[in-house]
Amino acid sequence: MSTLRLRGDLPERVDLLNITPLALSGLSEAEAGKLAIGTSRRGLTLGDVFEISLDGSDSLVIEGGSSRLDRVGAALSQGSIRVEGDVGQRLGEGMAAGSLTVTGSAGPYAGTGATGGTITIEGDAGDHAGGAVYAGKAGLDGATLVIKGAAGDHLGDRMRRGMILAGSAGAFAASRMIAGTIVVSGALGDHPGYGMRRGTLVAGSHGTLLPTFVETGTPRPRLRPAAGPEPQASRRGAGQPSQRHAAALLRRSRDARQGRTVRSGLIRHDFSERRRQVAEK
Repeated sequence: MSTLRLRGDLPERVDLLNITPLALSGLSEAEAGKLAIGTSRRGLTLGDVFEISLDGSDSLVIEGGSSRLDRVGAALSQGSIRVEGDVGQRLGEGMAAGSLTVTGSAGPYAGTGATGGTITIEGDAGDHAGGAVYAGKAGLDGATLVIKGAAGDHLGDRMRRGMILAGSAGAFAASRMIAGTIVVSGALGDHPGYGMRRGTLVAGSHGTLLPTFVETGTPRPRLRPAAGPEPQASRRGAGQPSQRHAAALLRRSRDARQGRTVRSGLIRHDFSERRRQVAEK
């Protein structure tokens, strides 16, 4: 197991893009220490920030966290990375495979563009977790993102594929969602599903809904334990049709009286009686 031990407080934000077990496996500790990770003119290197211990394995542990550690695990394609502490923005950006675990909290845009693997945040996540960065085409794109704490606003914004599991989330969860699944065990903030095209959003409770969403009652489970109470009936009452279903039945009845039949959403006129009358004349 390779180890990067944080030396102290960071003087600036650092970019850990491509600091992965695969990238470090072919380097000596001296060579790894020369990798540039700074984001200013100071020219910080990996050795300036971390004490480095490499063994060539596919497992990397970062001891000590900071909200200034950006893009941890970005482009990870195999192996595992574990961070003992907090991280900054864009955790696991573009990740393709492997396992990425953070014992603390993460900044905004965690999991953006990740196409595979599993990202686990044991604390909270900032805004746009699993969401698209500015000018990005998609957010989470096939990976699994687990947030054991609370997620900020815009959870899963422009999410295309994959799954997000969270304890709770802020406003505008699943905004502009293209596809995928989001499950929140606790509460959602206001306006979930804003601009949502497809996908699935499940939550324990929610705030104010947009007018494009309507209450449809309590679903009856298809499966139930062998012994136990019967499931509660729908709010509309067991066996009672919805308003939309009732309207469809009314239209079908009216069409039948007028000599028309309805199949697959298309109205077909029955002209057989008219042809018989014309033939008799």
